[in-house]
Amino acid sequence: MKRNQSTEDYLENILLLSRESKFVHRVDVARKVGVSQPAVQKAVKILTASGFVECDGMHIYLTSKGAEYAERIYDRHCTIREFLLGLGVNEKTADADACEMEHIISADTFNAIKKYVNNNK
Repeated sequence: MKRNQSTEDYLENILLLSRESKFVHRVDVARKVGVSQPAVQKAVKILTASGFVECDGMHIYLTSKGAEYAERIYDRHCTIREFLLGLGVNEKTADADACEMEHIISADTFNAIKKYVNNNK
């Protein structure tokens, strides 16, 4: 599957919201992602068509496919963030950079970073 930063950002944020509350609402996603509710509505249609989420009219739920993908993206984010913090980057910058880097680095580079982080805990 071709990776898409917007899709990954939505899935990651829906995952994080679902960890905070049993129900994820479009307005919560809009606030967390920093977009309008119509933008979320459009994204949810795409995510639903891709099999990543389901909606009951009021709530957004990750499918098993969506949850698996979101967990992988969030793992990339956390691992890269931890790597950057280990290099001495401040928390705010490490988090922002990890958010960008998680979408663009190759699997080989990510695996090397993950190995390094795991070996240096």
